Amino acid sequence: MFAKAFRVKSNTAIKGSDRRKLRADVTTAFPTLGTDQVSELVPGKEDLNIVKLYAHKGDAVTVYVSGGNPILFELEKNLYPTVYTLWSYPDLLPTFTTWPLVLEKLVGGADLMLPGLVMPPAGLPQVQKGDLCAISLVGNRAPVAIGVAAMSTAEMLTSGLKGRGFSVLHTYQDHLWRSGNKSSLPSIAPLALNSADVHEEKGAVQGDSTLRGDMRHMTLEGEEENGKVHQVCEEKSLSEASEDTSTGGLNQDSTDGKTLQEQMDELLQRCFLHALKCRVKKADLPLLTSTFLGSHVFSCCPEGRQLDIKKSSYKKLSKFLQQMQQEQIIQVKELSKGVESIVAVDWKHPRITSFVIPEPSPTSQTVQEGSGEQPYHPPDIKPLYCVPASMTLLFQESGHKKGSFLEGSEVRTIIINYAKKNDLVDTDNKNLVKLDPILCDCILEKNEQHTVMKLPWESLLARCLKKLQPAYQVTFPGQEPIVKKGKICPIDITLAQRASNKKVTVVRNLEAYGLDPYSVAAILQQRCQASTTVTPSPGAKDSLQVQIQGNQVHHLSWLLLEEYQLPRKHIQGLEKAPKPGKKK
Repeated sequence: MFAKAFRVKSNTAIKGSDRRKLRADVTTAFPTLGTDQVSELVPGKEDLNIVKLYAHKGDAVTVYVSGGNPILFELEKNLYPTVYTLWSYPDLLPTFTTWPLVLEKLVGGADLMLPGLVMPPAGLPQVQKGDLCAISLVGNRAPVAIGVAAMSTAEMLTSGLKGRGFSVLHTYQDHLWRSGNKSSLPSIAPLALNSADVHEEKGAVQGDSTLRGDMRHMTLEGEEENGKVHQVCEEKSLSEASEDTSTGGLNQDSTDGKTLQEQMDELLQRCFLHALKCRVKKADLPLLTSTFLGSHVFSCCPEGRQLDIKKSSYKKLSKFLQQMQQEQIIQVKELSKGVESIVAVDWKHPRITSFVIPEPSPTSQTVQEGSGEQPYHPPDIKPLYCVPASMTLLFQESGHKKGSFLEGSEVRTIIINYAKKNDLVDTDNKNLVKLDPILCDCILEKNEQHTVMKLPWESLLARCLKKLQPAYQVTFPGQEPIVKKGKICPIDITLAQRASNKKVTVVRNLEAYGLDPYSVAAILQQRCQASTTVTPSPGAKDSLQVQIQGNQVHHLSWLLLEEYQLPRKHIQGLEKAPKPGKKK
């Protein structure tokens, strides 16, 4: 449901009566919660907001937000917990287990098929069709998704674990999760088992590779049965997973004994070498180190991974670049006070020449192909003209009426045909058009009615276009065109000064171009290494703005123009980028 960006309708503080009603609804929906737990989930005095939104398929959803995180959402009068809430109350719902690589597909909008389930030693939880369930990953009790059971447990077992198991509503890493503080998945140990179960689990662990090896075959059976390949959650075999690791893939749950810091060091060096080998050219030098990081290094981060220099042993970009300079891969200089730039790169250095550019993993490709999470493509924006009531008589002969939308070329053709059909072209001078009563009423000012008898073609056409109402058509790839009156608002970039005398960059109108403010904020937070917030845009209904600490117009310029390929004419404020040598 939240695999794609949603549209916020309103965001208001909850009233006292609504807060009490919500507590009562929570108690009814989740009877296993005690009174203290309900009071903890729906606090009595802390800020609690009601956000009304529309999901990308048009569903009206009410979200309850506490402490900046969505805690519950309501759909068709049914109340559901978010993953943030389930992490605090992991036993709130019956929980089913699946493999870690299946998560990517769930985040992309896929439902969970029964071949993707992992059978625990104690058997599957007992549920009925329509029951709300949680989904977790092997070895971690923290739920990663919630969904509705498509059949009862008995029916699941009777089917031989084939077919659709759960209709997934919300997942870790989807857009609802992104609207919160984006906490990482916690690690919650599985519940302790009795001795018999422990012995059985050991056997299950020993047979883990066999189970995993059978996963692809089991999943394909589910695909053939249901005929919906794009919704099947398939799993790689262990041999395929090891191939990913050998080609440079870094797994957070790797079994090679590396710490998170060591993994982050490897990821940083991999992205650094990838950027130098594929993205940076000699003509780009000298290159600001901040631009190198934000526009090149982060762009080379593998699918599903997040580069965070603070979690590496280097802690800061400058320290890492110093190390690379000592290895004589690059040369860094302070060309202006406080601002470092890469001034030279040794592209013949063995570490660059020997670096093998990793190919996208089959899993990430499948996720993109089947989940709907496609790379961003800019919309096609076409200016149009709308026929007002005052121009109806001029256009009705060509079959158009008040409110009709026309392209500029169509308007030109209609005017030329009208003039020729009514013998209005001057016989002595073909460049002039005689004005009949209809043309006079439509395009002349009142003080011109008795003085202007003829007009040149270009003047006639220009006046006609000016009298028509502006409109535009937006067409996103694979979607029907959207036509609106008025002029499309450009993406607006402004700089603001806060009370602390610090500058912030504010971006508005991203939604008009099909961009999700939360996604843009997440990208900028990573690339700029600066805090970002998403808030309602003042004076704009159902619109959000992104605020980034510091002057980040350079990063925005690269993201919008180079990566998203948006036309410059639809972006205002790019001239506010910091001048070389100036601190942000």
